[in-house]
Amino acid sequence: MALLVYVDDILISGPSMSDIQQVKQHLHELFTIKDIGTARYFLGLEIARSSDGLFVAQNKYVLDIIQDTGLCHAKSTSTPLPHGLKLVASSGALLSNPDAYRRLVGCLLYLGFTRPDISHLVQQLSQFLNHPCESHWKATLHVVRYLKGCPSKGLFFPSQNSFALKAYCDADWASCPDSRRSLTGFCIFSGDALVSWKTKKQSRVSRSTAEAEYRNLAATVCELHCLSFILADLYVPVVLPIDLFCDNKAAVHILANPVFHERTKHIELVAICRSLTRYLSWALLFSPTVPLVGGLMEYNHLQQLSCSGLKQSCSSLKKMKLKMLQLN
Repeated sequence: MALLVYVDDILISGPSMSDIQQVKQHLHELFTIKDIGTARYFLGLEIARSSDGLFVAQNKYVLDIIQDTGLCHAKSTSTPLPHGLKLVASSGALLSNPDAYRRLVGCLLYLGFTRPDISHLVQQLSQFLNHPCESHWKATLHVVRYLKGCPSKGLFFPSQNSFALKAYCDADWASCPDSRRSLTGFCIFSGDALVSWKTKKQSRVSRSTAEAEYRNLAATVCELHCLSFILADLYVPVVLPIDLFCDNKAAVHILANPVFHERTKHIELVAICRSLTRYLSWALLFSPTVPLVGGLMEYNHLQQLSCSGLKQSCSSLKKMKLKMLQLN
């Protein structure tokens, strides 16, 4: 049994409806509650069920963003940002009303719970909250126009699905033009369902691609460790070993070899990553390419994906439209 509590909203999940009813009855004896039945709308998340599985989207939230920005009659775009656009800190005149930019980026951050295809872009736009420029505002509006073309997309969780975890990770070395820090990115699946993803600037400057990839591996292993704890709390057996895919042979060799070398002795995450292997069994696999992370952050020095590349990445991430589900 699991309870998700946010202020005065509670979402209950359990092995059977009888167990859920017992929890509801106990809460009703202690507090004045309103039972709204099967979850269909929770904190802006639209939940739809069918025999095929569970679908979570934020269609209404997207439409509200479009209306608030005054882009109801604007033309939609096929990609989140123009191809080849590079966002830097100092790029034009400062916005006269930065609060509007901060509010819109905050909305996009919340939307990212069900839209991994904009995760990398929102991460970029969030870097300029203190001093946003006109170019940053235009880029944010471009993201909204992209959402206008696909407001009903979300995440699908199949009913017949394995709980075996597998992860894909990739790093973009020295991708930030202002700090030259690398970018971490990973996608984690439970069976065929995408359950965790992240694109984040690394805290330190890496001296090589291998070092950036290794730091990325460490971040991914930490997330896998956390997810294994969550599954254990839900009494879901963790299938071991967990497959972890990386496209950098040097990083794979560094992790496989427990010896400190001249070029790797300064990497502080070596001990952390190796210590986690004592508690979590996982198989590190080399993959020539990691296409799944492409939809999140593999942009080769901020060169945005083409329309065809974006569609392929979103397809790999198991995203679908709300209208494709036969709702009950």
